[in-house]
Amino acid sequence: MRIGILTREWPPEVYGGAGVHVEYLARELRSLVEVDVHAFGGDGAVVHSPDPALASANAALQTLSVDLRMAAALEGCDVLHSHTWYADMAGHLGSLLFDVPHVVTTHSLEPHRPWKADQLGGGYRVSSWAEKVALHDAAAVIAVSNGMRDDVLAAYPGLDPSRVHVVHNGIDTVEYADVASVDVLEGLGVDPSEPYAIFVGRITHQKGVEHLLRSAASWPGQFVFCAGAPDTPEIAASVAGLVADLKASRPGVIWVQEMKPRAEIIQLLSHATVFVCPSIYEPLGIVNLEAMSCGTAVVASRVGGIPEVVVDGETGLLVDLGPSFEHDLAVAVRSMLEDPARASLMGAAGRARAVSEFSWSTIAERTVEVYDSVLR
Repeated sequence: MRIGILTREWPPEVYGGAGVHVEYLARELRSLVEVDVHAFGGDGAVVHSPDPALASANAALQTLSVDLRMAAALEGCDVLHSHTWYADMAGHLGSLLFDVPHVVTTHSLEPHRPWKADQLGGGYRVSSWAEKVALHDAAAVIAVSNGMRDDVLAAYPGLDPSRVHVVHNGIDTVEYADVASVDVLEGLGVDPSEPYAIFVGRITHQKGVEHLLRSAASWPGQFVFCAGAPDTPEIAASVAGLVADLKASRPGVIWVQEMKPRAEIIQLLSHATVFVCPSIYEPLGIVNLEAMSCGTAVVASRVGGIPEVVVDGETGLLVDLGPSFEHDLAVAVRSMLEDPARASLMGAAGRARAVSEFSWSTIAERTVEVYDSVLR
């Protein structure tokens, strides 16, 4: 069986959870099936670039031009498997062109991300159209959580529920594991002997970063804010202002704006007392798995697929979205920072859960089962 994996992100050009998912899934799939990776960039993939004639066009149109080039290169694949709307139309067109089944993994849904209109303008309507067409015509849709499956069926009620499968994200628990070294911390000015909370993610409304920064004003200890790649100049300016206000109100705030190598992030996660995930929308939240695999307790919002990863009261604490979200988030984070022993026990439970429930080998096997189902 030859699988065409279609993705925007591929190492080293990975900036989000979807890219991480594709990287590890493709690695594990190669022990089970033949895999060709088609991407917008990266090393070792078949790379497809936008049409130069569209260099000044809306970003959504540039994306579709990549999809056209990608679709033309898919002959010989038995199954096409696309990830995110950026590559969905390549899978859709390739399926029509070569009469092979198309599988879509939904890492997020355009109808649930209205703030993308700030980034894409009218292109948001184009991305929404592309996603809708691809999902409705796909032979199978993979949701990365049960919560995500519910969202898919609610957003696209015309879909046959029997075609929507759940295959969770995974984690490499060998790579993501507690490390003893502290040189990265010390280089950033983090005191390893003192408790600290950490956030790792992009600067986007989806990740709840503005809620996070307002909440952090009342936290004790240190706060390591690893956040970059803002969606728009407007949110970049808002976050910069909130960080400045936070630093003026309390000590111990370290803002890491550049995207750090994975090994450095693992070290930062390993020594943190608590990882904080304040997302307002999160189909699963692979970064929570990364923190758990490093033995770190998690405080996260109770949205999407997060409750399928973080067990409230066992591997961390979940906080409901609502009018008191920022206050309740602060209370939960503060309870971890003020009781590192409790946080450590939750971190150990999280590590055990990551190892037992979310291995990439299991995820790959379940994905191949979906491929088999569309070839029958």
